[in-house]
Amino acid sequence: MKEEILMPKMGESVMEGTLIKWNKAVGDSVKKDEIIFEISTDKVDTEVPSPRDGIITEILLHENETADVGSVIAILETDSDKVGRKEDETDKIIEETRKDNQVAEENLIDIPMPKMGESVMEGTILKWYKQVGDSIKKDETLLEISTDKVDTEVPSPVSGTLAEILFKENETADVGSVIARISTSGKVAKITHDKTIDEPKIEETKNDAEPKAIRIKPDSNKSNKFYSPLVLNIARKENVSFEELERISGSGLNGRVSKKDILKYISERNSSPEQTSRIVKSETKISFGNNVKSTERMEVIPMNNIRKRIMHHMIQSRDTSVHVSEMMEVDMTNIYNYIKNNRERLLREESIKMTYMPFICSAVVKGLIEFPLMNASVDGENILMKKYINLGIAVAVEPNVLIVPNIKNADELSIRGLAKAVAEICHKARNKGLLPDDVADGTFSITNYGVFGALFGNPIINQPEVGILGVGAVVKKPVVIEVNGADVIAIKPMMYLSLSHDHRLVDGMLGGKFLKAVKDTLENFDVNNI
Repeated sequence: MKEEILMPKMGESVMEGTLIKWNKAVGDSVKKDEIIFEISTDKVDTEVPSPRDGIITEILLHENETADVGSVIAILETDSDKVGRKEDETDKIIEETRKDNQVAEENLIDIPMPKMGESVMEGTILKWYKQVGDSIKKDETLLEISTDKVDTEVPSPVSGTLAEILFKENETADVGSVIARISTSGKVAKITHDKTIDEPKIEETKNDAEPKAIRIKPDSNKSNKFYSPLVLNIARKENVSFEELERISGSGLNGRVSKKDILKYISERNSSPEQTSRIVKSETKISFGNNVKSTERMEVIPMNNIRKRIMHHMIQSRDTSVHVSEMMEVDMTNIYNYIKNNRERLLREESIKMTYMPFICSAVVKGLIEFPLMNASVDGENILMKKYINLGIAVAVEPNVLIVPNIKNADELSIRGLAKAVAEICHKARNKGLLPDDVADGTFSITNYGVFGALFGNPIINQPEVGILGVGAVVKKPVVIEVNGADVIAIKPMMYLSLSHDHRLVDGMLGGKFLKAVKDTLENFDVNNI
């Protein structure tokens, strides 16, 4: 008869376990009390014996996968007649299962980590939209990934059933690595992975967009200790080095480091004088699952990947460029009247939602052509003169993200073309449709904080550019103008422009001339030739 092997309950508060290693494979005979697999829980790592003599006919949980307590993880055939058969007869017991698995394996499609740009070498999985066993259609979103350039959704290349997930959420994989497999046959094989778990090696890596991170790779020559996937994952997230892991005294089986051991170590390390800059004098509730530490009066939420990249990018800009700001007020009457009189017609006839931004982009492009140093960048003690204009447009994305895709070769576009380009990149940014190339190679940026009602500000330069234009809200206000030689007060739609420039290359004279050129173009637009 068939007997189900369940994920054992290793304590009252233990609700799940991670399967570390299979000591047996499908078709293997086992004796009662013989060790068949090893598991890791948040309390302890342990070996699990077989409850009976029998043959393993099916394995339902792979190594490094987690299951709830009581879940079926394998099937054991305990019929005494079948167990006593010769090897060729034993094979017949599992032949049907193996055939099904073979059919499923032959129809498995590898899903690699996509290459999202020439300089992108790895990606972090933010979210799986499907789980193992779920059906999926071609071009349906399978997962969401984050690179050092952009976050994006990845569609399925085929229709089928998600058979295997090889990298979990928040794990990082090299470009081209297989991260999942889809079965196009409709069958999901119960495949056991014949692999061993080597001892870990922790390597420190660093890129331009992220702080130092820890990556764990197997290396049996560096350690004689075994670490469970759960412990390794905590070590990676909490930046526990390999040397630190080796020093932790394990309370698990054969001295293994358990989750409790590493969490205790991290807690003691973080509370040391060198690591702690303040003490919270209230009861602290800690959830290491999502790394959120809170008190009765405060909740601390870790930044997501894109927010961290923004933070480091802004710090880099502050520490690199010598920021200087200039400001001018612009009379937008001509453009205001044109948009007011033509908005509905352009939307109806050409599907163009006309705003001030295309006009501002056009004026900036004209200014960059006239003053090409504003379109350059600094490389050490060299000036890189760009012979192209890729105009960055800062786009705010809910709930708290700012990204700057750029319009390639903006100098080749008309007002209408710029209007369509601005609408396209804004749509892509807000719907996770940007590619790394969309945010690379910008030469000058524009940020429009006026859409939120702000009148002016001091924007931070988008590296490695040397200038950024801030656009305030267009507001009707009384201004003094000259009519027939006399000063009069009139109501005008006015707008502030603020320019931040890098004083290493752009001094006040050049910045002022550029800003004045943009102002003059906006105030004197020939709206009859748009």
